[in-house]
Amino acid sequence: MTFETLTYETDGRIARLTLNRPERLNAISAEMPGEIRRAVERANDDDGIHVIVVQGAGRAFCAGYDLKDFAEGEGENLYVQEMPWDPMLDYRRMKANTDDFFALWRSDKPTICKVHGFAVAGGSDIALSCDIVVMAEDAKIGYPPARVWGCPTTAMWVYRLGAEKAKRMLLTGDLIDGREAKDLGLVLDAVPAAQLDDRVDGLATRMAGVPRNQLMMQKMMINQAYENMGLASTQMIATLFDGITRHTKEGMAFKHLAEREGFKEAVALRDSGQAIPDDIE
Repeated sequence: MTFETLTYETDGRIARLTLNRPERLNAISAEMPGEIRRAVERANDDDGIHVIVVQGAGRAFCAGYDLKDFAEGEGENLYVQEMPWDPMLDYRRMKANTDDFFALWRSDKPTICKVHGFAVAGGSDIALSCDIVVMAEDAKIGYPPARVWGCPTTAMWVYRLGAEKAKRMLLTGDLIDGREAKDLGLVLDAVPAAQLDDRVDGLATRMAGVPRNQLMMQKMMINQAYENMGLASTQMIATLFDGITRHTKEGMAFKHLAEREGFKEAVALRDSGQAIPDDIE
């Protein structure tokens, strides 16, 4: 099995899944979600693997969907349709991505995400789909597209933070560093960047000593509590809303600005704190 957007390596009982588009800060391409799922399936099919570590090559974990492809390019693409748009076509496409990311959550074997640099937008969806997240203290996590052009389809912000803290994050689109993410309870731990590898490796090694069947049973029991709270139906709503955000007046205005000025200019306006305009043409 070969991959274009990630690498897969094993080290004893630990599999390492490394997002590998460092020149784009590991931004999510059309191929990446499916490759994440297939890498998880590979680890689950290997009786020698007990734990999966998910990480990113280069300067960041993942900078979200590749807006150079999906926002800056003119006209239609996988995630933007001409008007009138078909919400069910969009839902089918985004649901596939959500399910691919959530292969990490539904994996028989525990998944640990190691975050350095950034885990933003869709990158935070990947990170928060893992069972445990450990960040560098100076790394940043958040969902800026909550301001315009996105809704987190995995919906894990509310399940990890509760209603009020999730609203604090998604009604602002702010980024927070690893220290604040730990204080909020979003991630398990935040450590100095120089200690990140050792902290994750120590945790993975500790889990790797547990029999596979024990790991699977404990994880299934905990995950079922979330299913009982309506995780699947919440994700359905979030995924539908994500498509809507890209086809509102403001969403289309964001796309037009990205086409004309480049996605960096569009993102700078989105994240500036100014009112989001609906009349950019």
